[in-house]
Amino acid sequence: MQLTESHRQYWRKNLNITAWLLLAWFVVTYVVGFYARDLSFTFFGWPFSFWVASQGSLIVYVVIIWFYARYMNQLDEEHGVAEVEED
Repeated sequence: MQLTESHRQYWRKNLNITAWLLLAWFVVTYVVGFYARDLSFTFFGWPFSFWVASQGSLIVYVVIIWFYARYMNQLDEEHGVAEVEED
């Protein structure tokens, strides 16, 4: 199968968004978690670093998944490979 320029653009955009979202995941998981221990005040009876590391990261993960799904649906439509919904 010969790849067209449209296939190459689709794959390049897919790899770019995946790389950026993995970078965001890494920052939220490791960088924020590493520096969160310096936040030494309590928040609802728990150390604030606990909330940043556990609750805040989960919210960001859901946003990353939502954004990726939305972006890929738009990219699929743009390149003519979107799923056809049947009634």
